[in-house]
Amino acid sequence: MVVCGDDALAHRLAAELRDVYGERVTLVVPSARESHRPRIPPPARALDRATALLGRMSAAMTRTSPLPPEGPDDDAEAPEETVRLLEAAQPDDAALAAAGVAEADALALVYDDDELNIHAALRARRLNPRLRLVIRLYNRKLGQHLEELLDQAAAVAALGSDDAGDAEAVDASTTVLSDADTVAPALAAAAVAGTSKVIEADGLLLRAVERAPVPPGRPGNPGLCTLALLSASANDPEDAPSSAAGHEGPVLLPDDAAASAAVGCGTVVLETVSYTGRPVRPRGLRGRGAPLASLFSRRLRWSLAGVVGAVLALAVAGWLTTGEDPVHAAYLSLLDLFAINDPAIHDPTPRKVLQLLSGLTGLLLLPVLVAAALEGLGTFRSASALRRPPRGLSGHVVLLGLGKVGTRVLARLHEMGIPVVCIEGDPEARGIALARRLRVPTVLGDVTHEGVLEAAMIERAATLLALTSEDTTNLEAALYARSVQPRLRVTLRLFDDRFATAVYRTLRAAHPRALTRSRSVSYLAAPAFAGAMMGRQILGAIPVERRVLLVARVEVRGHVALEGRTVAEVLRPGRLRVLAVDTSAPDDPEPDDAAAVPPPDAEREPAHLVHELGDGYVLRPQDRVLLVATRQGLGDLHVRRHRAADTGAGAARQG
Repeated sequence: MVVCGDDALAHRLAAELRDVYGERVTLVVPSARESHRPRIPPPARALDRATALLGRMSAAMTRTSPLPPEGPDDDAEAPEETVRLLEAAQPDDAALAAAGVAEADALALVYDDDELNIHAALRARRLNPRLRLVIRLYNRKLGQHLEELLDQAAAVAALGSDDAGDAEAVDASTTVLSDADTVAPALAAAAVAGTSKVIEADGLLLRAVERAPVPPGRPGNPGLCTLALLSASANDPEDAPSSAAGHEGPVLLPDDAAASAAVGCGTVVLETVSYTGRPVRPRGLRGRGAPLASLFSRRLRWSLAGVVGAVLALAVAGWLTTGEDPVHAAYLSLLDLFAINDPAIHDPTPRKVLQLLSGLTGLLLLPVLVAAALEGLGTFRSASALRRPPRGLSGHVVLLGLGKVGTRVLARLHEMGIPVVCIEGDPEARGIALARRLRVPTVLGDVTHEGVLEAAMIERAATLLALTSEDTTNLEAALYARSVQPRLRVTLRLFDDRFATAVYRTLRAAHPRALTRSRSVSYLAAPAFAGAMMGRQILGAIPVERRVLLVARVEVRGHVALEGRTVAEVLRPGRLRVLAVDTSAPDDPEPDDAAAVPPPDAEREPAHLVHELGDGYVLRPQDRVLLVATRQGLGDLHVRRHRAADTGAGAARQG
């Protein structure tokens, strides 16, 4: 693996590839001696590495530990050098050749300059058409076109090569990722569940949780499924000598019977991250019209009701006293009300009294009508303005900062139905337009000024997400919020790793009962970039002691082990298991039905979990499955696919 970058993300990514996936990495940086860049320590023995890496691995969703390559030699010592540092000012042809791009499996270009990443990607594709590319790009629309261009270049080069028959087996994909898009699910999960160690897949947020051994006779909660049975340790009860995993290592992906029979051993289970509180109810101008509550305030509605009641009373009184027709009596009352009727000089006394009362009621009605007109006009004008936090709001998330990252997090929280109140000091920030369109309550002001956090109802909030680009602003907001609500859940975005560590320890010591998280964008984005380098289908990794489980998204079509089989038949204990199935694609269209095409990824519904479909669900060719597998299990799946494809091609040639 080759990683090229000029900031902390490159170093984080190299550490992720080495420590989680056990890959050999060449890291190309402008300077390896700059003090502000995190240094990657050389690998040591297993125990020393586990201690050094504790608390640093963002993908370690369970036990954090280094992971050598999976296989029978798991206990072998790690190689002395798995990360090679190479200094190069620019990723030109010479630097890429020195890094070994021509022989590499994957290349990540994570410079903070879009143009530099694009130029380097074009060079790398020319040097190695079979290379898997992962590019950091902020412009998502440009990224889609770049993916298509580079994938097409790889396909053309593969067809023109000598080994064109093996071109399909080569994963020379191009993946364009953005920091903001990759970290948004993790930050949203931190607001909901207090953890950022999640994997996003087909609309689902999943996390692996390590659970302590359950005493005999007490049922345990398996979550969605049991991923692993942990090996015997000091935490295991003494009266459980039949621990399923024993001392040789964990049991990965056990079937339901083995998981139920396991007694006295810790487990790693999979859970979904979802919001269970009161969902957001949109208010304001929506759809075709505006509700009455948006046009008129409560006091104004009572005033109008009182005036209407007075008019009706005058009309009834005129009808009873003058004997006129009810309709004519109401007409005369309205004329008197608006002062456009002749004075009742020669009329009886009751008629004169009613005319005077109608004139007085008209004087009272005039300011009410003016107020209604002004308030209605103001309501329509404020339809494009920012909404204020409603009264009685509680249990919400206070989102500080609507920049590049904050905007993505706001969209994610709104999709999950989580109530949010935003704070932004710049009226022209990129997230203001989204907050206005979604009608999310937003407070404009400097969070360091008094009263801004109070306006966001921080005293009744559940979580504070401080995501501005200034470390001191995020820290000041967190400290003040904790002084108002000591048990508030706080997640800080901090750029400097040492500063983040010091802040985390201080806040944890000062408020031991409150949940505190301090994360950098590079810390949260590295797992997604690393998974993309392992292959476009890899969504993340779940370390389990000295082993690793891969979460992958696979198209059913073309896989003999998947297509036409039930979910129960696909299960291979210890190697492969189906977690969820995306069934949003329609049935295969007829040859003459070109209009029926699968919806794009942006329009797909969230995948269905296996327990929702049942083990008897038969996988269709157009389905897409979410798998958890070992490296060997995922490799076997692709080997069987290519073997079946070769067999079919041979049969076609014989025919």
